[in-house]
Amino acid sequence: MKKAPVVIKGNKSGIRLVLDDELVFDDLLKAVEDKFESSSNFLGDAQVALSFEGRELTEEEEAILLQCISEHSKLEVVCVVDNDREREAYFTQSLNEKLKQLNSNTGHFFKGNLRSGQVMEFETSIVILGDVNAGAQVVSTGNVVILGALNGNVYAGASGKEDAFVVALKMNPVQIRIGDVIARSSDEKAEIPNEPQIAYLEDGNIYIDTLSRKTLADIKWRNEK
Repeated sequence: MKKAPVVIKGNKSGIRLVLDDELVFDDLLKAVEDKFESSSNFLGDAQVALSFEGRELTEEEEAILLQCISEHSKLEVVCVVDNDREREAYFTQSLNEKLKQLNSNTGHFFKGNLRSGQVMEFETSIVILGDVNAGAQVVSTGNVVILGALNGNVYAGASGKEDAFVVALKMNPVQIRIGDVIARSSDEKAEIPNEPQIAYLEDGNIYIDTLSRKTLADIKWRNEK
């Protein structure tokens, strides 16, 4: 039986895209386009994590495939999962260690979307399984991790903790405050990166970077100096 050039497999974390390792890339791209167009209604409208399997891809090829999926389906890929188990385990461990800096026993989870006008305050770090919509506000003495879109206001490190951070799968805040430093979004509309990002305080300024193993390691190193 001839092997399918593109196979979509679902798992608890999102979607695994198994790709033929012999097709030239242009033919593979067309196969991905056809697959997601024909499967669009079945896959529905959702935010998913995606992993590529079956062949090695350059960063450029990966970006082209992600754009293709975006144009030919209703899916929103919020992150690409690294299939190298050792590297992925290190990344997960680094993030978990950072989340536990305050106190792993006092951190909280909240499931749901925050609507305009809602204000939630926590005396711990907080993980929000949902969106923080425009007009909503989250205040935490520790870190704030949003497994969804941040379109409102976040105040991390409200107790004066300058090494607190804010993570969001889609970072589009009106305002972020960490410790005593405030950063506001620009009035100019810019394209929102379709990848997890982290906001942190350094030398009196708030920076927003792509969430990566290197970023987490750099933040950890600075805070331990």
